[in-house]
Amino acid sequence: MTGSLRQLAKSPVLVAAMFIAGIGGTFQYGFHISVLNSPSIFIKELVNSTCQQRYGHSLEPWELSLIWSFIVSIYCIGGLAGTLYAGHLAGVYGRKRTMLLNNVVAICGAVLMLLSKAAVSFEMIMVARVLYGLNAGVSLTVHTMYILECAPKRLRGMVGVSVASFVSLGKFFGQLLGISEVLGTEEGWIWLLAFSGAAGLLQMLTLPFLPESPRYLLLEKADKHGCETALRRLWGAERDPGPEMEEMLAEHTTLKGVKIQGLMDLFLDHNVRWQLLTILVTFVTLQLCGIGAVYLYSFDVFQAAGIAKENLRYVALGTGLCEVSTSIACVLIIESTGKRVLLFRGYLCMAASLALLTLTLYLQSFVSWMPYCSMVLIFTYIFFFSSGPAAVTASLPGEIFTQSYKPPAFMVACILNWVGLFLVGMLFPLIVEHLNYFCFSVFFVFCFFSGIFVWFHVPETKNKTVLEISEDFKRMHQKRGYSLQSKLSSIHINSIQTDISTKL
Repeated sequence: MTGSLRQLAKSPVLVAAMFIAGIGGTFQYGFHISVLNSPSIFIKELVNSTCQQRYGHSLEPWELSLIWSFIVSIYCIGGLAGTLYAGHLAGVYGRKRTMLLNNVVAICGAVLMLLSKAAVSFEMIMVARVLYGLNAGVSLTVHTMYILECAPKRLRGMVGVSVASFVSLGKFFGQLLGISEVLGTEEGWIWLLAFSGAAGLLQMLTLPFLPESPRYLLLEKADKHGCETALRRLWGAERDPGPEMEEMLAEHTTLKGVKIQGLMDLFLDHNVRWQLLTILVTFVTLQLCGIGAVYLYSFDVFQAAGIAKENLRYVALGTGLCEVSTSIACVLIIESTGKRVLLFRGYLCMAASLALLTLTLYLQSFVSWMPYCSMVLIFTYIFFFSSGPAAVTASLPGEIFTQSYKPPAFMVACILNWVGLFLVGMLFPLIVEHLNYFCFSVFFVFCFFSGIFVWFHVPETKNKTVLEISEDFKRMHQKRGYSLQSKLSSIHINSIQTDISTKL
């Protein structure tokens, strides 16, 4: 760990790339997940006043609720659209240029947000939410690709965690800026929703000083000199980029003549089916692990523990801060622990926390001190979520797929992410309404079986090239298939021998 930190400290341009790519990348995604909680009452007032001004009548509660749900969920539709084009844009224009152009979308969305109140138009908020979704959909894919392709093999895990750290940081900033002492007021809510424009502008002004992705330059543009120059800038002049360039060239030689694969190629190629299954399982569980339910019930738990209602928003900040600090701390341990262990341990500990939380919530009305146990379990769950699936999952497609399969792999991962986010937003209230706190049993199943899947079917990725990881996948499953085939063969031979001896 110390050696990795020392190496990272010797690469100031790589550190700058992590921050610059992150602030206009996955930070935007995390920010828009949490930012609508605070100004919801003001947005609903704008919707009502728009209809009164145009049509001369107030909306019924169900009509207002329907429009509000559409404002919330349309972000996911924009995100899904951005994801579908992100891989193509990154391949045609390059990672850096795609991120630069993507910031224009965020700034346009911010301008619409600022004008919506003066124009008395909630439709402008809807269009802005679509633009923010497009921006976040492209950012999730291209930010992850860029930062992983800039990192040396030894630091890839540590740098990859920064993708999740900026998601957590975005969520926290959405909560922090949304309190009434900052921008969560009637005068400040439009500035709160336009904050993404400032983040996009910051990246637009600083990103030109960073180099293009070295892997993109070498493997897709065949620019060996440009790749070496970029690596020396990113890693420092003292570090020799030769060995890792040779590994890239070895991958390039292996994949020579292989075109960038499409979505159908990814699903039809048996050589990458276990990598694809890994992406399907981990990204589905990332949305269905129950983090939204835990945050929802945290208010009831904290209130039952004696925290005043007006102070609950500050406790919510505490849960967000817990997620951010754990995600950042994970940067320090991932190189020594490994992603496979973090995923497996995270899923199983989350499953245990959910099972115990269901029990303590049930006993809360019978035992006076039980809410304090529920509080501990909530923070325990957030800790293992932030240090496991949240920290590791986002960067997996960039580590377990070769260059030709990365664009469709990221596309599948992000589609699962956006569809899962949309479905959870639509169905989660119904699940809670019918199951109450027993909804955690549904999330327990996903966490438990995902942990088992990771343990038996996913190899360690620490300090390995993509080709080495691909070989580990093949070895892990060929060995299992070979041992099963051997057992079946031995059983078949024994049965034949028995038949012969019986006849004799």
